[in-house]
Amino acid sequence: MTAFARVQQSNEAGSITWELRSVNHRYLEPGIKLPDEFRQLEPEIRKLLGQQLTRGKIDLSLRYKLDQQLTSKISLNENIVRSLREVEQQVLNIVHEGSKLSVSDILSWPGVISEGERDLSALQQLSMTCLEAALEQLQQGREAEGSALEEMIRSRCQQVSEIVAEVRKQRPALIVALRDKWVAALDEKMQQWRDSANESRLEQELVLLAQKLDVEEELDRLDTHIAEVLKVLDRDEAVGRRLDFLMQELNREANTLGSKSQDGVTTQQAVDLKVLIEQMREQVQNIE
Repeated sequence: MTAFARVQQSNEAGSITWELRSVNHRYLEPGIKLPDEFRQLEPEIRKLLGQQLTRGKIDLSLRYKLDQQLTSKISLNENIVRSLREVEQQVLNIVHEGSKLSVSDILSWPGVISEGERDLSALQQLSMTCLEAALEQLQQGREAEGSALEEMIRSRCQQVSEIVAEVRKQRPALIVALRDKWVAALDEKMQQWRDSANESRLEQELVLLAQKLDVEEELDRLDTHIAEVLKVLDRDEAVGRRLDFLMQELNREANTLGSKSQDGVTTQQAVDLKVLIEQMREQVQNIE
């Protein structure tokens, strides 16, 4: 789920700043940007991410600043400076013209200025503590979005259940009406087939009609899947993949209901079910 976290912490060695951005993704895909001095922490960072997150594209960026009092002293390499002056004089003896090297030219020469080794161990340790705090903040943002998604999914589940109940309520009357329509049509055909057909033909056609109109199994499965969705939402664990599977099952039953429909009302209700299920399916992709 989408979320952002920014945490800054400091100690006697300096300060650490983590910025984390999370966007929707089917699997966990971290993108880690670290200063060269912190590269050795990447395996530990990935391990920590795997312990706390299971889905999402996570971009992590680390910045650090050393305390000025601990910044390494700058030293001058006098041997290089003397060598530059000697080479400069040799060149002037040959060409007899040209300006001499300025102080800025000398200072910018590679190796003239050097810094001592910096001890970053305290900041490296702080960076992991700071990352844990940033991940906690990120999780809080993801949980807030998850709560909103849960409310939406529960609302759609309620609407699906209402449509299923309405289909059940109206099916007996629709079946009677359709049966009468088919009986009339078959009676007309029986008149045409009188020489080669008998009354059992009518009963066979009605049995086939009843089988085609029977959607009770699909309605039961829709109810079962909705109950399972609500149960999964109450779990205190990653449920995204389970919900994704249930959305596929709900869509399959809605499609079967539509294919069995022999009237406009049920056909429209099947379409309404598919719209609601698709709305849930799109949001389920965002749930860890």
